[in-house]
Amino acid sequence: MKLVRYGAPGAEKPGLIDDNGVVRDLSAQVADIGGAVLAPAALDTLRALDPASLPAVAGSPRLGPCVAGVGKFICIGLNFSDHAAEAGVEVPSEPIVFMKATSAISGPHDEVRIPRGSQKTDWEVELGIVIGRTASYVDEAGALDHVAGYCVINDVSERAFQMERQGQWTKGKSCDTFGPIGPWLVTADEVGDPHDLGMWLKVNGQTMQNGSTRTMIFGVPHLVSYLSQFMSLHPGDIISAGTPPGVGLGLKPPRYLKANDVVELGIEKLGVQRQTFVGQG
Repeated sequence: MKLVRYGAPGAEKPGLIDDNGVVRDLSAQVADIGGAVLAPAALDTLRALDPASLPAVAGSPRLGPCVAGVGKFICIGLNFSDHAAEAGVEVPSEPIVFMKATSAISGPHDEVRIPRGSQKTDWEVELGIVIGRTASYVDEAGALDHVAGYCVINDVSERAFQMERQGQWTKGKSCDTFGPIGPWLVTADEVGDPHDLGMWLKVNGQTMQNGSTRTMIFGVPHLVSYLSQFMSLHPGDIISAGTPPGVGLGLKPPRYLKANDVVELGIEKLGVQRQTFVGQG
């Protein structure tokens, strides 16, 4: 299934995408897409529905973040071997973990606001792993049983805030609107192998990133198992699994985003995002 949340910011309704690309309303079935709705049994109930029996949503509604009520937005740094090479750093021996504030979450096509004082706002197409069942001290063999599905994430980053202002990376990752997620939450059964998905990102029509989850250093089972040794993962939590090469920081010379730039990005089977970047005056 492709699950969506549509409507005005803060008033999104739950829906799914049928085989013809039409948004179908799920308001009579669930309150929202998040939490308990992502449990295996709840997803099976939705999967059994006939999409044609659900009300079609007219027009082209705004799509909101595809998961509601995200408790933890966990990110993995330098998790692609070719991106580590681009950055000139050694492949990490363990996942590099940092948090992105949930207040950064925005819709897949919403404007992204370049923060005040920013000179180095950057892009990163990433695979989002959405937790569907609580995971605590799980092993790799059973880790995928705790994954509800996957989505596209743009891990927007302000590199000066991240790397030149001391402390941890969080403040360079957490500015408002720096976490577009969606357009859809695609359930794990429809995605198949998450380690064989093409990924791409364009800035003003120019391809900047063109990679694949095949070059991930730590795969989905390892990440879920690893993180569950340090914190419980709950339904609706999101893990952003790292980016392939081609970020602005890695270019020679580096290139960063400015007002009116348009970023488009996508992952095979998971859909496409499009954002216009705007200044804040």
